Amino acid sequence: QVQLVESGGGLVQAGGSLRLSCVGPGRTFSVYVMGWFRQAPGKEREFVAAISRNGATTNYADHVKGRFTISRDNAKNTAYLQMNSLKPEDTAVYYCAARKLFTTASTTGAYDYWGQGTQVTVSS
Repeated sequence: QVQLVESGGGLVQAGGSLRLSCVGPGRTFSVYVMGWFRQAPGKEREFVAAISRNGATTNYADHVKGRFTISRDNAKNTAYLQMNSLKPEDTAVYYCAARKLFTTASTTGAYDYWGQGTQVTVSS
């Protein structure tokens, strides 16, 4: 079983920034495509961003393009989500996920392992 541990969530005012981190398995982290998803109360979990194994390819949901940046440091077994210009509608539990196949993907079913989530709350 692959363990993923998110951190970095919190309460921030609209317009502010947060950086989420996701620590993955030590020796095998670089073989996984990594993704970030979020789930607001009463809503389905939705795609935010994904990054390829070597970081060369990234994909974003339209609602975060230009504001969020996904990155990874394979030497530190960590994926990041830098979130700028946050809006109240970004409030959600944010999850990182790992995918064994080498292509990036934007559906929850495409990912094999999930973290426990970290709460992000943006106040107006």
